[in-house]
Amino acid sequence: MAVFLAVVLSVYGLVNFYISLRGWQALAGLPRARGFILGIFWAFMLFYPVGRVLMARGRNPLFAPLVKIGSFHLALMIYLLMGVVLIDLVRLADRIIPFLSKTFSSRPRQTGLVLFLLVAGISVLVVAGGVLNAARPRIRELALSIDKRAGGRKDVSIVMASDIHLGTIAGSARLRTLVDRINRLAPDIVLLPGDVVDESVTPEEEEAMTSIFEKIRAPLGVYAVPGNHEYYGGLERNLAYLRKWGVRVLQDEAFEVGGSFYLIGRKDLTSLRRGQARTSIEEIMKAGGVDARRPLILLDHQPVHLEEAEAAGIDLQLSGHTHAGQLFPLNLINKRIYEQYWGYLRKGGTQYYVSCGVGTWGPPVRTGSVPEIIRIRLSFRYTP
Repeated sequence: MAVFLAVVLSVYGLVNFYISLRGWQALAGLPRARGFILGIFWAFMLFYPVGRVLMARGRNPLFAPLVKIGSFHLALMIYLLMGVVLIDLVRLADRIIPFLSKTFSSRPRQTGLVLFLLVAGISVLVVAGGVLNAARPRIRELALSIDKRAGGRKDVSIVMASDIHLGTIAGSARLRTLVDRINRLAPDIVLLPGDVVDESVTPEEEEAMTSIFEKIRAPLGVYAVPGNHEYYGGLERNLAYLRKWGVRVLQDEAFEVGGSFYLIGRKDLTSLRRGQARTSIEEIMKAGGVDARRPLILLDHQPVHLEEAEAAGIDLQLSGHTHAGQLFPLNLINKRIYEQYWGYLRKGGTQYYVSCGVGTWGPPVRTGSVPEIIRIRLSFRYTP
């Protein structure tokens, strides 16, 4: 983890240095203003990492603005970088095969200022649009069926909300809105497949979230599995949050719901990097006395090794983690990493749904995907 953080911070610093260097050159025509502008840029660059460290250590609300303001810098940095790289590529191409008007090279200060305003302006507009998009999760409806009997139950209404990422940025206000929307869907059961909790919150926010979670109305309960961010933020502390909030956490265990179907929850793959064991699906089912003639629903945060669920006879796997990229162009990369990076898939007798999540990591910005709350109307074989 120390090596990983060192690499990430090094890349982060180098990218920001490159952007600020080009900004310094572009603002040559405003010598008095450029120091002030780039000073603000570097301050914003430091806000997020410094704020996260201070919040993790002290949980003091005074540090929360650093995290919130700094998070927007992460998104803005991506689009500033894209703009700067594009300009440099055009300039390089022009050196090889000249095609630009001499006006650009004859008036470098004016050209630099125009390019600075263009890149900065477009980047701000893109991020602003991403903020609006991230704040408006869509309801995605799925009608699925499992050809097994579920006791006397004909169907079940499931609401799935993955990757909420509760913390300093997504706090109690965002959670209150989410819970209100969940309750309006009148679910029988609520499933949270990982990354519910992202980082430390103040004690006041923790209590506020507790009272909000308690308002979820789901007769069959609220269930979750840990995601990678529960590990990053301190697994036991984050699981304690969930249990305090009335959420049943499944870690490599199976649970029979209402005498009708089974929920099987796995530890996240991050557990392997922490030196822990990760029980196979078959072993979880055996230890839990699972009757495979009943419907089997698997919660596994990261949608990798999908063949394992198919081999174990799972009927429906629900995952999250990918955010479907969250920020363009990361969604294009994300799509090539995972067999199923977002949406519905069927392999043999197993159905999968990978949600792009309802929340965000880092900046509350989505430019590569649309946040979603999933309502699944799941029907079973039924004999009156």
